[in-house]
Amino acid sequence: MFVPIGPGRAEVRLPCGMARQLRKNSLTRVMSWRSFLCFAVAFASAAGTSRAYAWDYEGHRLVNRLALAALPNDFPSFVRSVTQIERTSFLSGEPDRWRNVPDLSMKHSGGSWTDHFLDLEYLPEAGIDVETLTSFRFDFVVQFAAGRAANAHKFAPIDPAKNRDHTQEWPGFAPWAITEYFGRLRSGFSYLKVYEELGTPDEVLNAQANIVYVMGILAHYVGDCAQPLHTTKHYNGWSGDNPNDYTRWNGIHSLADGFPTKAGFEFGQLAPRLEAAKPVALLSRSDGRDPMFVAVLDFIRAQNSQVAPLYQLEKDGKFRTGVMTDEARAFFEARILQGSQMLASIWLTAYRNAVPDTYLRSALIRRATAATLRDPAAKGTP
Repeated sequence: MFVPIGPGRAEVRLPCGMARQLRKNSLTRVMSWRSFLCFAVAFASAAGTSRAYAWDYEGHRLVNRLALAALPNDFPSFVRSVTQIERTSFLSGEPDRWRNVPDLSMKHSGGSWTDHFLDLEYLPEAGIDVETLTSFRFDFVVQFAAGRAANAHKFAPIDPAKNRDHTQEWPGFAPWAITEYFGRLRSGFSYLKVYEELGTPDEVLNAQANIVYVMGILAHYVGDCAQPLHTTKHYNGWSGDNPNDYTRWNGIHSLADGFPTKAGFEFGQLAPRLEAAKPVALLSRSDGRDPMFVAVLDFIRAQNSQVAPLYQLEKDGKFRTGVMTDEARAFFEARILQGSQMLASIWLTAYRNAVPDTYLRSALIRRATAATLRDPAAKGTP
């Protein structure tokens, strides 16, 4: 069951059991809309929903569809079928749906919460140089924890009552999540190539389904990072020193998330502005960092540079609730297009840099050989 909880904000999803109980309960039939809304908001608060969603469901679908349109002709055609376009588009909203559960362990895990953002300003406050940021997630966890402890005076105290899922300590892990899903996607293409050579039709279809799944999940996190307020500690109103007198209104994030839908962004209007996707250059680095991680981090930093301009639009009255200006439209069109281009580039890089899985190939050759010995007429079947 979904309940809208504010302009531009994704709906609250109530657990199926709770929704059924509400429908069965005779009080529900006489409950006013106001009291039901209050109940839903209270549930969301209890579940720890404190940061808004990046884009809304339709916004994420738009990023996904535009990215698919930017792929060159040599990209596997199975992802372009009507069914698979709808599948990846649906999956681009999956990580947000993971957040709509009461399970604290699920909320604590990166996929449902902290993988959606990176508040860049917290890194230097913890003594971490963004220019040399490690591409290893758990090395970063150790470094940030130590840096936060050593610079505790720079961080606001954490209220345990609002931190039941133990996520408040962290600045977010988006670039690590995107890099990890890139690796999973490249793996998918690696074993697909082997199954296409030596596997069964069902194995090929399953490998293709896995690829579509990872593409869709990856689309969500890249789309998140195209929204500037997912790259900053100022994600829900300006935080800390405020020399430019930017708004501290905590609804700015929700307003930004819903803007593409409210402004009526359409695929047909934006698609002509796409450029053909180009792969990320995966050249070895002297510092040993993963080149895809560095490329993703650069993308996030570029979106972070748009945080102040977004707040300036609000200050100038050009980005407000109920106000639809050309300046705001142009700003968010650029974000959607840049997110789509980055996503297409990551997908393309995974495909073009996937080498056949040699371990799997050896296993399938052994399987085929054994099958032939059992039945000389067998051709590659177990």
